[in-house]
Amino acid sequence: MAPQRRTGPRAPESGGSAGAWTERRRLGSVKKSKVQQESRRKWLKVVFLLSSAVLGGLLSWNYLLSEEGVTEVLAHYSESLQDRFIEVPCSEDYDSHKRFEGCTPRKCGRGITDAVITREEAERIRGIAERGLSLGGSDGGASILDLHSGALSVGKHFVNLYRYFGDKIQDVFTEEDFQLYRDVRQRIQQTIAQAFGIGSSSMYLTKPTFFSRINNTEAKTTHDEYWHPHIDKVTYGSFDYTSLLYLSDYTEDFGGGRFVFMDDGANRTLEPRAGRVSFFTSGSENLHRVEKVRWGTRYAITISFTCNPDHGIEDPVLT
Repeated sequence: MAPQRRTGPRAPESGGSAGAWTERRRLGSVKKSKVQQESRRKWLKVVFLLSSAVLGGLLSWNYLLSEEGVTEVLAHYSESLQDRFIEVPCSEDYDSHKRFEGCTPRKCGRGITDAVITREEAERIRGIAERGLSLGGSDGGASILDLHSGALSVGKHFVNLYRYFGDKIQDVFTEEDFQLYRDVRQRIQQTIAQAFGIGSSSMYLTKPTFFSRINNTEAKTTHDEYWHPHIDKVTYGSFDYTSLLYLSDYTEDFGGGRFVFMDDGANRTLEPRAGRVSFFTSGSENLHRVEKVRWGTRYAITISFTCNPDHGIEDPVLT
């Protein structure tokens, strides 16, 4: 009788055994798993690199913003402020100078107001600056006009405009100009006295008090380098209270040129606006700088006050 054929599964060919066949299947699964794991690792690496790039970009942007002082804007150019005052702890700078009770700062801080000088008055004051500075002007980006001492930037130097131009000065300025100048100074002095709780009569105008005109021309001397951080009380020992009256508008008349208070861990900026007055105690509690002007022309007047009558100066008089 013929032998019966087997109909079950055939053993692997080429002389292999069932165990070898099973091992090949296992190795195939392992290889496939490894390929999948490698693919996931590559994808995770791409995601990580993209996330790092985005995070790095954000950190760099935040750093640049901080370097430019864009941390907090105390006063936007587009808003009209009645009064804004921020009190800060006084530094020890005043202890190394003779103290004058009722005047030397015991309350320190910074204030901003658009309610003391009108924009029309600021325009008239700016006209005084423009006419005076038209007689000279720095070769660099910062020009100075001091009506008290007569100092005027001319090229890389200063001249006394009263001696240099003599009687011609009366063709440039009028007594009405000087009266407006004195009136504006008095109102700013009273505003500072009220904010800090001192008597206005205990404060004295001091030097330097001056007009500034700043543009983006490259600096030619150290006098043109207005952007360095500084402390008024350290730079000018007589200063106790500093004020600025802005005579042009940020973003409309110039770009850059914002005023920056450099506090620990944060910069706080002030955007100039014609007629805006900012004022502050002059010690290191108010370390500050001015951003470089990128375009246009920025006009302002710095009006400084001391508590020491020996350092006081008189208002300018047209003679």
